[in-house]
Amino acid sequence: MVNVMLSNDLYKSEPRIHKTSSLYPIFHKVKNGTRITESDALTLFETNDIIELGMIANFVKERLSQDKIYYILNGHINYSNICQLRCSFCSFSKSKTDIDAYQLSLEDIKNKFIEYNQRKINEIHIVGGLHPDLPFSFYTNMIKSIKNINPNITVKAFTAVEIFHFSKLLNRSIDDILNDLKSSGLNFLPGGGAEIFNDSIRKKICQNKISAQKWLEVHEIAHNNNIKTNATMLFGHIETYKDRVDHLNQLRNLQDKTNGFLAFIPLTYHPDSNSLTSKRTSAIDELKTISISRIYLDNFPHIKAYWVMLGLKIAQIALNFGADDFDGTVLEEKITHSAGAKSPLMLSVTEIKHLIMESKKIPVERDSFYNEILN
Repeated sequence: MVNVMLSNDLYKSEPRIHKTSSLYPIFHKVKNGTRITESDALTLFETNDIIELGMIANFVKERLSQDKIYYILNGHINYSNICQLRCSFCSFSKSKTDIDAYQLSLEDIKNKFIEYNQRKINEIHIVGGLHPDLPFSFYTNMIKSIKNINPNITVKAFTAVEIFHFSKLLNRSIDDILNDLKSSGLNFLPGGGAEIFNDSIRKKICQNKISAQKWLEVHEIAHNNNIKTNATMLFGHIETYKDRVDHLNQLRNLQDKTNGFLAFIPLTYHPDSNSLTSKRTSAIDELKTISISRIYLDNFPHIKAYWVMLGLKIAQIALNFGADDFDGTVLEEKITHSAGAKSPLMLSVTEIKHLIMESKKIPVERDSFYNEILN
């Protein structure tokens, strides 16, 4: 086990968790560097003491990064919303015949990146639907054109679902696909497409998507090819606490094996404009999930409060509930906003720093690999 919780013993103060608290035995484990169990995680989900839970999560966070909160100058390109899967929870995907379906050309993508590059971003995040017709060369040429404009940009592109789609498209191995993409300039895989790992839930919300096992396999192969990745979990729809803990456990197990994940991003389900009949979960549940993720995923270096999905206020509070990354400028995110997100379409660096400092934390610009950028 690679226990990142013990990698840094610098933290301000030990939280005052009373010995009569139901959370004290779990805190005692955390304090002493003992891995908590799935049963412990369920206890944390069932607690009503959100303050004590947040204190424990913040204690873990401070061991890792003290008062630092990371952010990045990044932009998003969603090259097409045409997708052959049409998952019930997804408000972004469209069929080819839908009036609001779109596909960016390589020239469109090039021009969009030129605009982003003028804003001095250092990471471009590229994902889209599983388009039934685009050739694999479209994706490799996309990356090459971006690298031709800025060889130093980090290209974070294509979920495990997209990688598997390319593999089927060409009848080639995941290894081959990743090596071709890496040769074209791919640097990093985002963590999307994980949704929730429970098979019965997947059949209801994304029945045509790759299995949890396949998602994990793609990330394991990426790690073995020295490609770092993130991981996500879509929560707050029809899953249970037990499903969430199982999801976290499978991620923790793979990270024990490969140590290839850099960040975990809990993603709040947004209900607008999709066929999954569920409502958005509560702010309390969102903060619980972020806190428990930080405590349980003891081998993940970073937990992200993705402001696009959480909203600015909850993301800001999450910085005191275990999260150490606010994401970044996120120029022109479309997927979550198509599901009714009320967050801005982008943030300036000034706005990001202000939100972080209001939380009594220290804003730190980073690159994609969490190297600090000195300004």
